[in-house]
Amino acid sequence: MFVCRTEADHHFARDCAATTATVVLPVVDLIEVEIYLFLYVLAALMKYKLSQEALDTVDKVVARCQQFNRRTLDLFQAKVFTYYSNIHEQFGHDLPSIRNTLLSTHRTSCLRYDEAGQATLINLLLRNYLKDNLYEQAYKFVSKTTFPETVSNNQFVRYLYYVGKIQAVQLEYTESYTKLMQSIRKAPANTAFGFRRTVYKLAVIVQLLMGEVPERNVFNQDDLRKALAPYLQLTNAVRVGNLEDFNVVLSQHDAVFKADNTYTLILRLRHNVIKTGLRKISTSYSRILFTDICEKLALENAQNAEFVCAKAIRDGVIDAVIDHENGWLQLKETVNVYTTNDPQTAFQRRITFCLDVHNEAVKAMRYPPDAYKKDLESAEERLEREKQEEELAKEIEDEMDEGL
Repeated sequence: MFVCRTEADHHFARDCAATTATVVLPVVDLIEVEIYLFLYVLAALMKYKLSQEALDTVDKVVARCQQFNRRTLDLFQAKVFTYYSNIHEQFGHDLPSIRNTLLSTHRTSCLRYDEAGQATLINLLLRNYLKDNLYEQAYKFVSKTTFPETVSNNQFVRYLYYVGKIQAVQLEYTESYTKLMQSIRKAPANTAFGFRRTVYKLAVIVQLLMGEVPERNVFNQDDLRKALAPYLQLTNAVRVGNLEDFNVVLSQHDAVFKADNTYTLILRLRHNVIKTGLRKISTSYSRILFTDICEKLALENAQNAEFVCAKAIRDGVIDAVIDHENGWLQLKETVNVYTTNDPQTAFQRRITFCLDVHNEAVKAMRYPPDAYKKDLESAEERLEREKQEEELAKEIEDEMDEGL
């Protein structure tokens, strides 16, 4: 990667940008070399935050790439559009203005069977939509496109994260959690720590929304312990089912959750906290007043507690009957879980997970080219083997004749 270490290099980067902005680029045969050099220039302009020069240069380089239809240029063009999106996001702050360009280029990449370009542009478009909170458009875009899984693993990992985030907003928590965990497994283990932290934060929230509690070892990882500390407090509040503790954690780490773009999803956890509290009440009491429920769950009033209980009964969270006249909740006897379909559902989920891991491992296997040819015999070897077999058969036949 090109790095400007001196003031002279800083001026050189600015001069390169100025030259690009004023000179009409000639048509040459080695366009790949030209684009490759411009990638260094763009990296230098971003490093030294030369915003206007970076915007002008990247626009001209994109226009230059669009003049050619060469397969040898596909990887360079994908990298150029990555800079194109990042520069406009960092300096231009006008992501909607480049959306049409990204869409048209993605369509062109599909027609040219440019899989590297398709993968890169799909991720750039999803990031573009999510930055503007256009989750509905992003969801429709994902449903209408197919991601080429044979391309770079890094692009596929990004795609899984974006799709998981979209599905979480669309209330598809199970599918979202599957995508996020797949993204974590496929991400590099010794690098990309920032990406892993981001995915884990979202995965913890989605798992809580599913009604599950993340394992403690998730929060004890060395590179995640500090970043996930607010989410550990949030998990404890949800696990206990204390709405007051949940509100305290939410107010203390309000800025952190908003910076992580998880605040909206965390607000949905309020219902999960109430459900957890009601489950604990249902196992401890056979009958309880709504005023006591209001006090235990830190609700506003007894009427609100009655409404919450009614919704929990309708959703199947608790098995109870509401007594309006006496103002209490009559709990029914707890049913043995092994008489229900819950164990079968849990086993089916585990089996599906194991099968998915096996299929992914098989798809990820790589073999050296023409390795199978080492085990194949040549025509001469086959003739020699057949000749030896005929001689051996003849000797056996002669021995049998002598024995008779």
